[in-house]
Amino acid sequence: MMKPVVITGFGAVTPVGIGREITWQNLIEGNSGVGPITAFDASGLAVRIAAEVRGFDPANYLDRKRVRRTARFTQFAVAAAREAVADAHLDIGDGRDTGVVINTAVAGFDTIEAATRRLLADRPLSPSFVPSSLTNMPACEVAIDLGVHGPVHAGAYACASGSEALLRARQLILAGEAEVVIAGGTDAGITPVTFAGLIPSGALSQHNDYPARACRPFDAGRDGFVYGEGAVIAIVESAEHAARRGVKPYAELRAGALTADAFHVTAPAPAGQHAAEAIRLAVRRSGIDPVDLDLICAHATGTVAGDRAEASAIRQALGCTASQIAVSSPKSVTGHLIGAAGGLSAMVCALAIRDGIVPPTVNLTAPDPDCDLDHVANVARRLPVRAALTTAFGFGGQNCVTVLAAI
Repeated sequence: MMKPVVITGFGAVTPVGIGREITWQNLIEGNSGVGPITAFDASGLAVRIAAEVRGFDPANYLDRKRVRRTARFTQFAVAAAREAVADAHLDIGDGRDTGVVINTAVAGFDTIEAATRRLLADRPLSPSFVPSSLTNMPACEVAIDLGVHGPVHAGAYACASGSEALLRARQLILAGEAEVVIAGGTDAGITPVTFAGLIPSGALSQHNDYPARACRPFDAGRDGFVYGEGAVIAIVESAEHAARRGVKPYAELRAGALTADAFHVTAPAPAGQHAAEAIRLAVRRSGIDPVDLDLICAHATGTVAGDRAEASAIRQALGCTASQIAVSSPKSVTGHLIGAAGGLSAMVCALAIRDGIVPPTVNLTAPDPDCDLDHVANVARRLPVRAALTTAFGFGGQNCVTVLAAI
């Protein structure tokens, strides 16, 4: 029998708060983090809203030299990792038994865009430009910041990145390569080119006049997702290691699964059959009976095709049990954190297990009949959560599902 793997800490930098507990409180209250774009002049674009992290000062976490050499997505990761380590009361010591897995989707897109503008204007580039934009920099800068000398991993799994990081962390622990892993996702890609590139696809919501009501997962009036940014980092360790430290875990990271649609670079397989297989595999590997699942933290971005495919996948995988499980989408409040989205979903499930409350999917006023599930609509629901499932689906057809359970 495999040894239990648990989550003992979280750190968060999100559009609804810099910190785990403030983010959680705003999720429960349904306080939206969506607003007009301030990162650049979006007045000429068809989409002028985003879910930005506001009030973040990297100087609170990094000295001036490190601020200059790091991109925003890395700065988020360092801040969230520090909070997670403090939350878990983790003493990293010599760092040899600790690992880092921090994934991202768009990585240093903002630094690449800024460097391109400088080059076109015949201005010199910083020597830190190339390393600051690399996918592995958040993981490496966190390792440098905290003195971690174990395995350091970084990958890109589009919007499934944060979830995959948790599964990779679990695998490292089960393989004996680390006792504890700092794991999660980060992204900061709110830039002119990102939006100019996404707008023609029709994927983004254009509810510019009502930003807080723009992201409408599972609602019949949804018109796309709201682009966001942030980082959510967890401390993942063996239950034995946590017990030796005298730390109470949030939840057990029970199991997970990855599958591929192999269908299209952006659209999900319409029937959701491969996403359904990821759900079935994850639940089966967890050893949890589907009737004991109390919560699904849904990927649910607010796109017409994506939400329908996900609802179909949930029904296919869980059958008649699907209608008895509470379903919630934090993206209705935070927007889509891209590479950090899966980490946020795991945090939602763990804190729901801790507190016995499920945050709402806001803006869900007219549920799409094709997304007929037990939605926690608009108001948080008091509910003892024994086990929870997260779904994460990325461009290219990457499906990642995790299962968390109460200890």
